Amino acid sequence: MITKKSLQEFLSSKKLAVVGVSRNTKKFGYAAYHELKTRGYNVLPVNPNIDSLEGDVCFRDVASLPGDVDGVIILTPKSETFRIAENASDKGIKNIWIQQFSETKEVIDFLSGKDINLIYKECILMYSEPVPGFHKFHRFVNKIIGKYPK
Repeated sequence: MITKKSLQEFLSSKKLAVVGVSRNTKKFGYAAYHELKTRGYNVLPVNPNIDSLEGDVCFRDVASLPGDVDGVIILTPKSETFRIAENASDKGIKNIWIQQFSETKEVIDFLSGKDINLIYKECILMYSEPVPGFHKFHRFVNKIIGKYPK
């Protein structure tokens, strides 16, 4: 179960890897990375097909990330999610956020049995402060209807 405490723990991570970033500014993989960076988060882009993004070195995979990464945000197609989550777990990363629509039952079951702060079926942009515009409104609605984590 996702709680306010688990969200706060994830968002207090010092260094986050964003797996599935995109060069295409119209795709969510770019928007999430750009927004988190703009909001002051220390984010590292991960995509095997990109050398750099917004002036930052882009890592090929989770295994190539530095050892001080606290969390991973997975923004990939479902077919890639399990492998990435398994690699993050093997690397000792204790905070994993699987962006809504990227999760599978298989990966949730696999990670649930581990000492990992797992967040899934949620949008990172609705919780990473400061939350502007549409995401702020969506968060407000979720609070009113009782769907906001407690």
